[in-house]
Amino acid sequence: MAENEEERSELYLAIVDGDFDVAAEATQALIDEGLSPDEILDKHVVPAMDEVGALFDEGEYFVPELLMASKAAQEAMATLNPLLKQAGVEKQGLVVIGTVQGDMHDIGKNLVAATLEGGGFEVIDLGVNVAPEDFVKVVKERLGEKIFVCMSALLTTTTPKMKETIELLAKEGLTGSVRTLVGGAPVTREFAEQIGADGYSDSANECVALARELAAAWE
Repeated sequence: MAENEEERSELYLAIVDGDFDVAAEATQALIDEGLSPDEILDKHVVPAMDEVGALFDEGEYFVPELLMASKAAQEAMATLNPLLKQAGVEKQGLVVIGTVQGDMHDIGKNLVAATLEGGGFEVIDLGVNVAPEDFVKVVKERLGEKIFVCMSALLTTTTPKMKETIELLAKEGLTGSVRTLVGGAPVTREFAEQIGADGYSDSANECVALARELAAAWE
């Protein structure tokens, strides 16, 4: 657990413990105390999710714990997002995420989406069976932001849709406006490089770290 007393807030602990009911109440309590939404995000939500990711990497947490913690973070973000937008607070970036066309699996995608949101990114979850054109449509609507297109696939037969999406982004002249990240059981780092993706991750925590790194280096 972090040593900083502020990081040990009720919200921080609720996220680490995966207690989403308490997370919602604790978020509102901090707001009522006068803390700004960006302060709550930066000093409570993000550090808590960082610890959850570390516990997962160390083998102390498993997928169920990670899912519960991500749900708790989502509950906090549901309260914070309208306030962050109202205050004009800039997030780490915008994530457009979905499981590619032909694939209906969503557990891994949902986990990554929740972890990214808890990590300070705005997330637009397009769901499953997402066509290349659907990714491109959202990118065009949000040009000018740091946009990450995150694609998931659990079937080997659907991974070509990742390449099709990247090629369509290029055809539409959007390559320089986005960073593409791919993942899923049949996806490898070598495959990601072959199709021209900007990054690959095999875990939610690694995806957040990679997205943060790319956001920091954005030109």
